[in-house]
Amino acid sequence: MLPARNRLRTGADFSHTVRSGVRQGRRNVVLYAVLSESEAPSRFGFIVSKAVGNAVTRNLVKRRLREASAETLRDQPTGIDVVVRALPAAASADWTSLRGDYASALRGALRRLSPATGGRTTVDGGTQPGGGTREDLDGSGE
Repeated sequence: MLPARNRLRTGADFSHTVRSGVRQGRRNVVLYAVLSESEAPSRFGFIVSKAVGNAVTRNLVKRRLREASAETLRDQPTGIDVVVRALPAAASADWTSLRGDYASALRGALRRLSPATGGRTTVDGGTQPGGGTREDLDGSGE
């Protein structure tokens, strides 16, 4: 479980992130991200509706998304708020594809949040000189 300081807890926090943040959609998730104060801890919230499946399936999807966000927290401990909405396809997704969709959406969101840097954004939010391609960012070659 994520520490309380790293969780979005109020409806206002969720609404602010969804309405003010950038949106990145993938097959299994839609991710919203917004920059917060650079000193504030990164926070994560999850939306997993009944359309995803029964309670057991929803909790499995939520646990997997929570673990993926914990990996992000190690790389990006401060400065972003993220809301992840699980889509119905997430119910049948394996861990690898769900984590891949999450990571890809997060990279896209971070890239859009920092266009003024002129460089490409790494998973940990840092920038590297040059333009780069998607292959450079995730090694997938897609």
